[in-house]
Amino acid sequence: MPSDAHEWVSFEDLQRERTWMFDVTFLESNWTCIFGNGCQGVLTGPTPELVQGCCSYGAHFVDEKDRRRVEKAAKLLSADQWQFKSKGKSGTTRVKKNGEMVTKLVQDACIFLNRPDFPRGAGCALHVMAIDNNESYIPLKPEVCWQLPLRRDDEVQDDGHVITRIGQWNRRDWGAGGAEFHWWCTESASAFVGKTRVVDSMREELTAMVGEKTYDRLRAYLDNRATQPKATRLAHPVLRKRP
Repeated sequence: MPSDAHEWVSFEDLQRERTWMFDVTFLESNWTCIFGNGCQGVLTGPTPELVQGCCSYGAHFVDEKDRRRVEKAAKLLSADQWQFKSKGKSGTTRVKKNGEMVTKLVQDACIFLNRPDFPRGAGCALHVMAIDNNESYIPLKPEVCWQLPLRRDDEVQDDGHVITRIGQWNRRDWGAGGAEFHWWCTESASAFVGKTRVVDSMREELTAMVGEKTYDRLRAYLDNRATQPKATRLAHPVLRKRP
């Protein structure tokens, strides 16, 4: 068996010309975000003390709508929630020379990232606002931020049929720079310490990505798999490497 083998499941959309494909090996794993709790960040060396997680390079927006949505949310942030509110008055996003839309950087990380010395602690200011308001952070944060480490890829066939893949975000998905990361969470056993499956812990994110009906079909399939002998399921490659 290849050391990096993953199992996938696919099924047809009941309402649209679409085939859904899901990386069940990752979705059945116990990966969990360990931001501030062992995460080494995505720089060229281990930097857990910075508590930057995957925010060191800012967020890339998927389109103009994504960008406008975050800029609108930024105007609602208070100084109590956002360490760099004063710097955000002149705007929170920028367009790079190559046309990519990204969040601005402040002190070598995303402008929305509160640092460890901030009274509210380290973490995304938009996430802090969501907690304070008892609301979902999905409508507030950049799309790539609330989805990570999940990744959605849509491939349009010649006849217009769409194949949508939902899997884990890998180094290569970051582009050439990903190879320079000292550490990436979906490759590290230290991040596979959650108490539930990813399909359970990231239910809100998955539902936002694929819709409630599709999520329910996926969940029902995985729940049925859970009743089968473990020999029928493939453990995540990171877990297979453990002694």
